[in-house]
Amino acid sequence: MGIPCIEVAQYAGVCYGVERALTLAKEAGSTATGPVCTMGPLIHNPIVVHELEQSGVSVANSVEDCVEGAVIIRAHGVVPQVIDELQNKGLQIIDATCPFVKKVHVAAERLEREGYQLLVVGESGHPEVEGIMGHAGMDAHIVSSPEDLHELELGRKVGIVVQTTQTADTLNAVVASVLPRVSELRVVNTICTATQERQASAAELASRADVMIVVGGKNSGNTQRLAQICSERCSRTYHIEQACELDPSWLEDAQLIGVTAGASTPAAHIEQVVEALRNASKA
Repeated sequence: MGIPCIEVAQYAGVCYGVERALTLAKEAGSTATGPVCTMGPLIHNPIVVHELEQSGVSVANSVEDCVEGAVIIRAHGVVPQVIDELQNKGLQIIDATCPFVKKVHVAAERLEREGYQLLVVGESGHPEVEGIMGHAGMDAHIVSSPEDLHELELGRKVGIVVQTTQTADTLNAVVASVLPRVSELRVVNTICTATQERQASAAELASRADVMIVVGGKNSGNTQRLAQICSERCSRTYHIEQACELDPSWLEDAQLIGVTAGASTPAAHIEQVVEALRNASKA
């Protein structure tokens, strides 16, 4: 059948917030005179986190682990109390929080200040959502789907913000469920443009491809969502972290192989996968 075409989605790989965080971490690692650590993994990409550790930027799992030197706040952000505790310890703080995540923090604080009961549309336990909840007030709730609203008592005034990597479909479904139950609803759509672009271009490519390869951390929420979006349109969708995971049998009889990647996936990782696909296709 000949060699298949390999096409990378129009929007794929690292976003501005991740690129900024990586730049700050690499600069800190190369210029610091003392220890440098990140407050939790800098981004959800185990390969990149390992590379940073090899360059001298370690991962601290708690404030107690940060003893001296510089601490980099991860791209997902943290609760305000963590910043306060680090400052009280006299540590240098390098804030690599994604600017789009900070917009969610600001929106949550404003809605809470204006008297809205806050709903955060996102994944419970995700570090970005935990950080948002730290700015959202005592009455805030995490909602991952309309089903989460069934047992929830809503106030008269409800405000909604969204984890930056959520899908518009999830947000719309939650809004539709909340609207009939409240007198006033204020929605701040904080899904970032990079997420929307990656999801839309992945969906378009997956609708045409025989095989879709999604590249990125298995612990990355936005990469998992790309894999879900692709699998809904292309049954032969595979989520991998690196090129060595590719199985040539996945490519049998494929005429178009699509490739996309999460917002925490560097361009070099995508290029390695594409090169491996080319080699596998020729074999």
